[in-house]
Amino acid sequence: MRIGLLTEGGYPYVGGEGGVWCDRLVRGLDIHEFDVYAFSTGQAQEDAGWVELPPQVARVRTAPLWTAEEDGVVHGRRARRRFTEHYGDLAAALCAAAEPGTAEADRFATALHGLAELARDEGGLVAALRSERAVRALERACRAPGARRTARDARVADLLTVADHLERALRPLSLDWYEEDGLGAVDLCHAASGGVTALPGLLAHHFFGVPLLVTEYGVRLRTHYLTRPDASPAVRSLLAAFHGLLTAVTYRAASFLVPGNVHARRWQERCGADRAKLRTIHPGMDAAPFARVGEDTGEFRDEPEQPGPHTLVWIGRVEPAKDLVSLLHAFAEVRAAEPGTRLRIVGRASGPEGEAYLGHCRALAAQLFPDEADGPHAVGQNPVSFEQLGGPGAETTADVHAGATVTVLSSVVEGFPAGLIEAMFCGRATVSTDVGAVVEVIGGTGLVVPPRNPRALAEACVSLLRDPERRARLGAAARARALELFSVEQNVTAFHGLYLETVARTPVRRPVLGGAGDPLPFAAPAEAHVPGHWTEPTPRAVPAWAAETPEPVTETVR
Repeated sequence: MRIGLLTEGGYPYVGGEGGVWCDRLVRGLDIHEFDVYAFSTGQAQEDAGWVELPPQVARVRTAPLWTAEEDGVVHGRRARRRFTEHYGDLAAALCAAAEPGTAEADRFATALHGLAELARDEGGLVAALRSERAVRALERACRAPGARRTARDARVADLLTVADHLERALRPLSLDWYEEDGLGAVDLCHAASGGVTALPGLLAHHFFGVPLLVTEYGVRLRTHYLTRPDASPAVRSLLAAFHGLLTAVTYRAASFLVPGNVHARRWQERCGADRAKLRTIHPGMDAAPFARVGEDTGEFRDEPEQPGPHTLVWIGRVEPAKDLVSLLHAFAEVRAAEPGTRLRIVGRASGPEGEAYLGHCRALAAQLFPDEADGPHAVGQNPVSFEQLGGPGAETTADVHAGATVTVLSSVVEGFPAGLIEAMFCGRATVSTDVGAVVEVIGGTGLVVPPRNPRALAEACVSLLRDPERRARLGAAARARALELFSVEQNVTAFHGLYLETVARTPVRRPVLGGAGDPLPFAAPAEAHVPGHWTEPTPRAVPAWAAETPEPVTETVR
């Protein structure tokens, strides 16, 4: 099977978000052939280069989303009229007074397809999407009777902001990927996320009938709802309508939608996804780096756990959503109940906001826990340490978990807690807050408390610190659960089955031509999409009476 893998800011670029699971998927499905269509998100990412690609990656085509060069296309009068009509219809769908529904989604889809066909006919839309004509079409839609109030209140600056965002989001329309030897040649398009990433797959479905599969380990529409908090109401309303309609059209065209957890699945259903199309596949994580630590814990431990100071471990990106403030206040109660317990906070700050938050947490730790010394002549030491991966005693994530008595997650916002699964691979008992997909991941193998509740967090930690047998049981159960549900093997197997189901339900209908260029009826049997020796083309038997040189039916009279 030939698969078109659509990515944005990830595979095949080094260090791209989501690139790891894509690489594992491609390497695990070596019986298939992959064409990778990737969007880059910055010059630094392009300069970093690609990861080493396996032989089943037959072709890689890339395009930058962060910039677009002028294509030099000059539209004639007819093309300008077509652009104004389709762009105006797209803008009118965004400005509709009612909440986006089927009628608005149909109008949006028709306008989007019209713009794609125009870009294909004329060689691109870069200049047109940046033109004054686009801004005026958007303004007319906002001022039209029946437009929603927030759209009518849009100022010139708001219109320019929205038009600029639409130009960026619609850049994939101008690519040369939509040809018979491009996306038209694949059997299946697999988008690694929704939104703009899935747009080429949406157009391949429109032009060639290629089935589309969309994986969302984080729902992009939810992300757009939570961004631009400082924008004006008009900008937020119009952009939310655009991404909502793009999501609705994508969900409707997709053969299957793949959330990575129940939390993402609920969001997809809330955003209009058809339940019959949903197939939950958990992200696959490599358990090998944690095998040594995991097999030397719980019921696998050769020797009983040695008494000594307890250590709580938190590991992740330092940012306000991780609520380390509540963790520090909870640790104050833990220290009061279990003196000598230490807390290791391991991770890097996430951006300028994370740096400021890390500084605040350091100051709070110094205030809550003055340096302690063993005697009058010893140097004091704070029971809370702030570390980074790669430092002494924290060379790898497995090394950090190896020194943990209990692993703690204190977030108030969380998607799929990959760090929690790493702790489970290591066989560690965990205490987590009830956010995102935490309960789905943990099951019954750890303690879960409400978020922003330091007392409940502290009580759960103390209960595990005082019960080593319970910690061992929970750690062993957690490791078994992680190996069963969150391994790379289960992820690859699930996607392989879904690929076969997709092409079986919605195969691409490409005509098979004979030597004269005419279509051959019944030339592609149903089983042609199933891997096997029968997929090889074989010459068709021709009966004698159908030969080009017919046998004479009567004897020649001499």
